[in-house]
Amino acid sequence: MVTPYLVKSLQRSGETPGAVDIARRLAVNFAARAAEHDRDGSFPFANFAELAGAGLLALTVPAPLGGTGAAAREAAEVIGVIAQADPSTALVLTMHYIQHLLIAAGERYPAHLARRLAREAVDGRGLVNALRVEPDLGSPSRGGLPATVARRTSTGWRLNGHKIYCTGAPILDWYLVWARTDEEMPRTGQFLVPAGAAGARIVETWNHLGLRASGSHDVIFEDVDIPADHEVELRRPDSWLPADPLMTAVHALLLGAIYDGIARAARDWLTGFLNRRAPSSLGAPLATLPRAQEHVGEIETRLTINGRLLGSLAGEIDAGTSADPAAANIVKLAVTNNAVAAIETALTLTGNHGLSRANPLERHFRDVLCGRVHAPQDDAIRIGAGRLALGR
Repeated sequence: MVTPYLVKSLQRSGETPGAVDIARRLAVNFAARAAEHDRDGSFPFANFAELAGAGLLALTVPAPLGGTGAAAREAAEVIGVIAQADPSTALVLTMHYIQHLLIAAGERYPAHLARRLAREAVDGRGLVNALRVEPDLGSPSRGGLPATVARRTSTGWRLNGHKIYCTGAPILDWYLVWARTDEEMPRTGQFLVPAGAAGARIVETWNHLGLRASGSHDVIFEDVDIPADHEVELRRPDSWLPADPLMTAVHALLLGAIYDGIARAARDWLTGFLNRRAPSSLGAPLATLPRAQEHVGEIETRLTINGRLLGSLAGEIDAGTSADPAAANIVKLAVTNNAVAAIETALTLTGNHGLSRANPLERHFRDVLCGRVHAPQDDAIRIGAGRLALGR
């Protein structure tokens, strides 16, 4: 594994750097570039070059495969730090980390593909994400067969389809594509497709309110040939239910860490603003007002609850006891809504300053709103929890 330049410098200073320490140092540059990437909708390629150079692409790669072998708690802490600086970068990194955490748990991937993805991540490349959402289907979390079809060939499979919201599309090396087979009794599952495969192309459609630098474009597959050994997992459609507990828990944890990180960045800016801003009519900083102190206390309450929820879920994952997908999704719902509410509270204290594009609070607000629509969405989580409670 490459010894990162950042680790070298820390070792020279007598420190023993952990992944979170390294992430904090990288986050300084990420935060400095975030506003420009948000304004332009440009992809933060430099961030990923620095993540690769620091060895953080291999954070959740299993140690026996050459990676750091970090558990879920450490991965969530790193994602939270990166999200405070640039949540678009954190989102792409999250999707990559999820796949390697599943590999570490022995889930889904054939051994030869697990080894290949691990080797590339250790070398500072090999970014991977699952491509699931489609124009007509929407999110597969709500059910239904994908329109993306894999047909048998003499050497493997031929893939045709259209995926949307493909986070990280400009930099991914691998697409994990959700598709159905053309068999008489169709199976659904995942195929690992190299991003440079003939017939696979990106259509730059992403022009979103929030997470604008995530490069979540469309990807089109037209007669893309896949070797037979790139089939990751195929099952009868009904066998994908109920949801996989580990996948659900890891997804909820790392997504929650992103949106919590955004709210913490907003809190940090707000406290600085309230301490600096001293209207002439008051003759003292806004931070001296009981109203400001109460609202900041409300934000701190929500962030403290988030920290406890995410810490508890991470502990369950790392202990191998996260067996309740409904509970994991409720954590995601609670954390993201606490994050939204925290920034809404910040906006009530700042007035026009908070909504000005000269300040980062309006960007944090746009970014955090994506948590409410990030699958599984709030209504689906509540309906699922209600059905369980009602025995339905």
